[in-house]
Amino acid sequence: MALEVEPPPAIAGCASAPGTPAEALVIGLINNMPDSALEGTEQQFSRLLGAAAARRHVRLRFSFLAEVPRGTEGRAWIDARYWALPELLQGQLDALIVTGTEPRAPSLREEPYWNRLVQLLEFAERGTISSIWSCLAAHAAALHLDGVERIRLSQKLSGVYAHSISGDHPLTRGVSFPLLTPHSRWNTLPIDRLLEAGYTLLAGSTATGADLFVKSRRSLLVFMQGHPEYEGRTLLKEYQRDVGRFINGVQLVYPTMPAGYFSAEGEQALLGFEREVRAGRIENPLEAFPFKAVSASLLDRWYPGAERVYENWLDLVASRKAAAQAMAGHAS
Repeated sequence: MALEVEPPPAIAGCASAPGTPAEALVIGLINNMPDSALEGTEQQFSRLLGAAAARRHVRLRFSFLAEVPRGTEGRAWIDARYWALPELLQGQLDALIVTGTEPRAPSLREEPYWNRLVQLLEFAERGTISSIWSCLAAHAAALHLDGVERIRLSQKLSGVYAHSISGDHPLTRGVSFPLLTPHSRWNTLPIDRLLEAGYTLLAGSTATGADLFVKSRRSLLVFMQGHPEYEGRTLLKEYQRDVGRFINGVQLVYPTMPAGYFSAEGEQALLGFEREVRAGRIENPLEAFPFKAVSASLLDRWYPGAERVYENWLDLVASRKAAAQAMAGHAS
């Protein structure tokens, strides 16, 4: 069994999508990340789903929201690899994964893709077995479904955090305690408001709040404020980007170093670099960032937990699909 990234019919050179075995799971990944992160996000989710699908046949189809702003290169990348959203939703589809993106407007309802995202959420409820909503997408879904407003944090929440696991749910079955998950965000959803609105908290901590939570409606909606799909150096790349924004004057405050992520030696190297930047003693600070030295000791310690959660999710989707097929067989 394996993961297969399936190109859209027009790119594959056929009039219609190839036949899909009844036991295969078809998952649509709506990649809303900025142009610079399109390929990296594909690789992260493909790697994680591939590891989680060791016992299954999974077909992964990339798609996009047309209203997310794109540059020339980003549009060309999408045109060469992605399913148009109507084409994706009209075909066979068992589950969806919807990524977040960098916010541009003061309110999520003012984002150019808001109406399309709402339509996608409504489709996911009626047309899939389950869907995963990541980071900003989770915030948007909770806002539309139950009016749960996200809260701006005083500083960016960035790092690898340990989470306790609540109750017994198929998604957390066999997950070792604590569940480690990378987080990278400026906003959070209040746990008390989520619980009042009927969400079930599966993993969380005092530092991050709700990490993993679900809501059962016509299908199972899964929400992740963190990024279990991140590879070992992703948080470092984001930190380097934010440091660059500070150096270029785009960001007024020097970024907070990701917590629970770097080795002691890595932290010392980065603190030393920060001191030199603030003192103005580096001629070309963007080139002097100690990426190579720091990245050498980074490990994706959260990956076993992430793989198990996604494996459990695929098992859940597969079991519910088999049950629905059995019921349809009896009805006929």
